[in-house]
Amino acid sequence: MGSTNIIVMLMVTIFAVNFPEISGQSGSSNGSVADLLSRNSLQTNNVSQAMMRQKDDTVRMDPLENLNKYRGGFDITNKHYWSSTAFTGIYGYAIGILWLLGGVVYGGFLLSSFFCCKSRRKGKLKKRAPCHKHCYLWPILLAAFFTILAIAASGLVLGGNAKFNSQARSVVDIVINTANEASESIFNATGAMRGMEINLGSNVGINQASAFLTSTSDRLDVGAANIERQARKNRRLIDKGLKIVYAITTVTISLNLIAVIALSVSGILRLRRALYLLITLCWFLTFLCWVLFGVYYFLENFASDTCTALENFQQNPNNNSLSSILPCDELLSAESILYDVSSGIYDLVNEVNANISNLQATSSFPSIPYVCNPFSGPPEYQYLTDYCPVNTIRIGDIPKALKFFTCSDAGGNGSCKDGEFISSNEYKTVESYTSSIQNIVNVYPNMQSLIECQSVKDAFSEILVKHCKPLKKYVHMVWVALVLLSIIMVCLVLIWSAQAARQQQLHSLDGSVKPHSATQEDHPIPTSA
Repeated sequence: MGSTNIIVMLMVTIFAVNFPEISGQSGSSNGSVADLLSRNSLQTNNVSQAMMRQKDDTVRMDPLENLNKYRGGFDITNKHYWSSTAFTGIYGYAIGILWLLGGVVYGGFLLSSFFCCKSRRKGKLKKRAPCHKHCYLWPILLAAFFTILAIAASGLVLGGNAKFNSQARSVVDIVINTANEASESIFNATGAMRGMEINLGSNVGINQASAFLTSTSDRLDVGAANIERQARKNRRLIDKGLKIVYAITTVTISLNLIAVIALSVSGILRLRRALYLLITLCWFLTFLCWVLFGVYYFLENFASDTCTALENFQQNPNNNSLSSILPCDELLSAESILYDVSSGIYDLVNEVNANISNLQATSSFPSIPYVCNPFSGPPEYQYLTDYCPVNTIRIGDIPKALKFFTCSDAGGNGSCKDGEFISSNEYKTVESYTSSIQNIVNVYPNMQSLIECQSVKDAFSEILVKHCKPLKKYVHMVWVALVLLSIIMVCLVLIWSAQAARQQQLHSLDGSVKPHSATQEDHPIPTSA
């Protein structure tokens, strides 16, 4: 029965002896995984002074602070960061507002001229008539040229906007999927812990470990649920924001494209009423183009800040401008808990293997296999991925190896056949513990990756390598194309406004000349003989 105690010791010792000790250490530590996750998962902290000193390009004027410089670094939880970054698009906003106000003033001037200055329509027909057809051709050719440029610029805006939106969604998907994977890793760990809790609950003398497992798994579940909830909320908000920007840009540019073509057609065909309405519409659309330029200029600065923050995170995850939303520095302090678990399993497996060696040398059971140690030796105790020497078995496969040495009696108190020295009750205990420990070993890499923020580093690395440059490239292309389109629209609107004013003047003069000419014919001026 000595071999029975050895096998059972493999399962019992790890949690009846080592795990209570580990739980005592971790329970008294301020860096427990559960506490950190429940307290810090996607929650905001104040940006540290060291973080503020970190090199970035976020020192900008803040309209919420009387245009004083914002120096808080990249912090998406700070309204002053958003206001100072959005304020970088002031050039587009200001030009757009000035253009809109200019349109209002010009429209008011035309209306006042139409109603109050009718007397100025007479007396200049003969001086302007010779230039009428000749002067009409050049504005038409110029307007046609600008119309072609506007169509090309609109295509650049629409294409760049679609690609920018695609890249932005890819980045969001990577971040949200990383959060979901972290949540899934935590739930897997808590599932293994609850299985241990059930197994420990049926044994006497290990209530401390069972109580720790219960409290820890509950708090981990709370942290995982919080991560899931925040991920869903942020995905909805970001998706909504991207859809709004994409839709407004697409509708505005598409409508502007149609209006520009219609404006040129109306101007060439001299459809005066349609021309006036389209000039008014294009004037307003030009205002929107200037505002969109400001918006995308702001988005380029935000994308640049984000990529810079990700680069800094790769260099130093524990002290950078993302620490306010990613508590990797605090999670790293919980690494000692995993170290205790890995070292405990390593020592115990070695002890069991040493006893198996003694059994093979001194007994008639040379076929008992060694147990594969899932961790390397001290001082690192690192997890060995899918590494097991030949003729060894995983911890979870121990029940299969012991099945041949287990008594077939149901109660465990009857006689056993030759070669059967493990009772069925002892076998069930071994099976429960090995299954629980194997589950912990299975989720260990994910938990280690979570605590070391490795999954976050991998996700950020993918964003930096695959998405940052295209993201900044396309948003830059959009705002440059919007600037060009806005300038072209200004020229087009001014050209057709001048043409509309000329046509209105000629129409008024034509209407006032006909009766005057008829009077001259009816009463010719007498000539001397």
